Amino acid sequence: MKKRLKPKEIFPGVFEIKGNPATKNLNPGNKVYSEPLIEIDKTEYRTWNPNRSKISAAIKKGLKEFPIKEKSQILYLGAAEGTTISHLSDIVGAEGIIYGVDISARSMRKFVYLCEQRPNIVPILADASQPNSYKEHIESFSVDVLTQDVSQKNQAEIFLKNSRIYLKRDGYGLLSIKARSIHSTKPVEELVQEEVKKMQNEFEILQIVSLHPYEKEHAMIYCKKK
Repeated sequence: MKKRLKPKEIFPGVFEIKGNPATKNLNPGNKVYSEPLIEIDKTEYRTWNPNRSKISAAIKKGLKEFPIKEKSQILYLGAAEGTTISHLSDIVGAEGIIYGVDISARSMRKFVYLCEQRPNIVPILADASQPNSYKEHIESFSVDVLTQDVSQKNQAEIFLKNSRIYLKRDGYGLLSIKARSIHSTKPVEELVQEEVKKMQNEFEILQIVSLHPYEKEHAMIYCKKK
């Protein structure tokens, strides 16, 4: 007898199906990046590929808590084409909102198309290192969670500058550290600790997760604003 497939909810809005994270598709019948769609009990789920999303990789590697849930308000720095944001869009639902910032006009073209399909995502073409430049787009917007995935040398500084303006007190952060964007030869653990030290005055560091083997020389810092 064939075993019935059953999703296991590991965090609010995040499920495990066949060993991988998945989210309920907010836009049923439509894929974003060729991800498998799985229908169970008339509900469609999108497989959240940990090789294509650092947040999914962090979940696979043992992230103990996940701060994003239904109705969450998120500022996402380094939106790219929206692979990860599309899953966060599934989670926050129609009453949540995600502001996606990216400096690349090329990536933004595809991202804008995604935003047209999902009204809870707002695209912002801007430099994340200049957070005041998009303040007009986020006025009266209180950020519950700040997420960042940018290929800059000063990753912690960019995260801190944005958190001071937009992230509410006791809000959460998910900062993806790209070690080789910071230094070409230093050990990853050393680089991550250097970034952590820059953050400790303003954030409680809740967990550091290595993203290997899904992303080599990357780590996720999960933190809470003091």
